Amino acid sequence: MYSQLPMFQRVGPAAYKADLSNTIKLCELLGNPENTFPSVHVAGTNGKGSVSHTIASVLQEAGYKTGLYTSPHLKDFRERMRINGAMIPEHKVVEFIDAYKNEFMNFGLSFFEMTVGMAFDYFRNENVDIAVIETGMGGRLDSTNVLTPLLSVITNIGYDHTQFLGKTPEKIAGERQPLSKPVSRQSLEKLRKR
Repeated sequence: MYSQLPMFQRVGPAAYKADLSNTIKLCELLGNPENTFPSVHVAGTNGKGSVSHTIASVLQEAGYKTGLYTSPHLKDFRERMRINGAMIPEHKVVEFIDAYKNEFMNFGLSFFEMTVGMAFDYFRNENVDIAVIETGMGGRLDSTNVLTPLLSVITNIGYDHTQFLGKTPEKIAGERQPLSKPVSRQSLEKLRKR
């Protein structure tokens, strides 16, 4: 998986794509799983992981079956996708890659795009009540930005990834902001019923 797909940590800026077209194609291939669960979208420079884990913990303690997508991982790739704190099972990762590897190669997906699709697919298939989704590098053109979240959270903004996000705090903040789309009444009702 790592060797066949571009990954920012390995190839650097060449892995960054400044549009959502691949993610949109991937979501369409998967049957648009991002539209099947309510979500909280977390963006920013520092603290995204801590905020994401905290929100997921609160939701889980409130009795919701809670998905959590974060990046990067520390020791195990499966840390990126959790449901109620449990990592995605290894066989689910293998099954997903086996099922779609030809399409991934044809689409020219980045490592991040693929993992976002895997997380959305996993959360849909496991019927989570809600998912907490952390952005990657940027908000506006980040692969996670195909979501229509119930809530968007922006942590503090600092100078990072300036070659992609801009050289001023205002430009970086503009790029970090998740796209806001109206939340459907159906999404709110689905969450209230659980």
